[in-house]
Amino acid sequence: QWQLVESGGGFVRPGESLRLSCTASGFSLDRWAIGWFRQAPGKEREGISCIASSGGSMMYGDSVKGRFTISRDSGKNTVYLQMNSLKPEDTAVYYCAAGNIFTMRAPAYDYWGQGTQVTVSS
Repeated sequence: QWQLVESGGGFVRPGESLRLSCTASGFSLDRWAIGWFRQAPGKEREGISCIASSGGSMMYGDSVKGRFTISRDSGKNTVYLQMNSLKPEDTAVYYCAAGNIFTMRAPAYDYWGQGTQVTVSS
């Protein structure tokens, strides 16, 4: 049995912050590269950030560089996405995924969570 569950989404105003969590059950996240992706209605899935299994390397999409931070807490079997200075264009369903390759390419990931909605609006 295994499961990835995203949490922490919600409704916020522009400029505010959210911290998303990706928690694994049934397997250890620290053995996998973890990616965060988002998808808005009518748009393709976009790579936001990823973190290597070691936790020592991270990548960020151009649209979120300088605003979002990915991190691991191995003790909680959780990967976080801290999102600061949120903009309306950040509105989307956010997904975490686990894979063997440190990459921003969605097809490389094997296991996906159900997603959590983030809405940024005045």
